[in-house]
Amino acid sequence: MSDAARPVVVTRAEPTDGGLSAELARLGLPVLHWPVIGIGPADPAEWEMHRRSIGTFDWIVFTSAHAVEVLTEAMPKPAHARIAAVGPSTAETLRERGWPVDLTGHGNGAEGLLGPLAEVGVRGRRVLYPASSRALSTLSEGLERLGAEVVRFAAYRTVGAALDVADCRSWIWRRGIGAVTFASPSAVIELERALGGADFERLLADAPALAIGPTTARELEARAVTPVVASNHTLHGLALACEALLRAIQPGSRSAQPEQATAPRAAKRLES
Repeated sequence: MSDAARPVVVTRAEPTDGGLSAELARLGLPVLHWPVIGIGPADPAEWEMHRRSIGTFDWIVFTSAHAVEVLTEAMPKPAHARIAAVGPSTAETLRERGWPVDLTGHGNGAEGLLGPLAEVGVRGRRVLYPASSRALSTLSEGLERLGAEVVRFAAYRTVGAALDVADCRSWIWRRGIGAVTFASPSAVIELERALGGADFERLLADAPALAIGPTTARELEARAVTPVVASNHTLHGLALACEALLRAIQPGSRSAQPEQATAPRAAKRLES
């Protein structure tokens, strides 16, 4: 079986016709769903408190599409607050839901958003930061260094989801996977936890890993895997990078470098 005919694993929390799956299907790539993370509800009392006070914020900053989805469903569009998105994918989700986007980061995680916010100036401004329960403190701490008053709250909980591990291992052992996509650091963490270190290593020694952006890539690199990173840090960009990689690889060879990627993949074995 050629690499292009092997299914692409989607680890993102989405239905079978979700964003990344649909993008891959449109490119003619078969999809295998291994959703290793799930989205759980946040504290309703905290939600209500922030819903009531949303009019007091000068900025609302979003670092994930999930945060956009849950906040826009629960709260009205703010009349005065300016809206910042970490990258083009998050900005696109905001616009799809009818929310304006006043500032878009460079797509390099929190670091890519802090620069533009520093340029417009947030000193003395009140900033709402709806985030995952597992979000790093990089953005909130950076905003505080810029002089902003930051209110961060867990807009949703990121939790591990149950996988059919026996079926996953069957795919791994028969080398049936074409590529594995990761759209968040949590997906990396949870897939390794679910499979165990040995099978996680075996999977990514045989199938290339693709990361939506540098933050997710760093989680893979911490496990001695160098992923292909989509140059356009969106679900569409991730799907394009995956297609380019799989179409470029000849049967039995993993040395090709896709044009849509910002880094070649060099699978490395984990040290014991």
